[in-house]
Amino acid sequence: MLLPQVLVALLQFLLSTLAQSELGVMGVLLLLTIVVGIRARRVDLAVGAAVVFTLLMTQA
Repeated sequence: MLLPQVLVALLQFLLSTLAQSELGVMGVLLLLTIVVGIRARRVDLAVGAAVVFTLLMTQA
């Protein structure tokens, strides 16, 4: 039961570190927007932020 939570936390840490090194503050804000969209059950917000994040990561 603890293992999935640890894996999610590790994945979030790795993604935020990657975004911060590649995109700076904008990447971290986009990741935060994705998480907030998922937690608030706003799929359109989460998908939009994920698309923008993906596009920016391909350009970086």
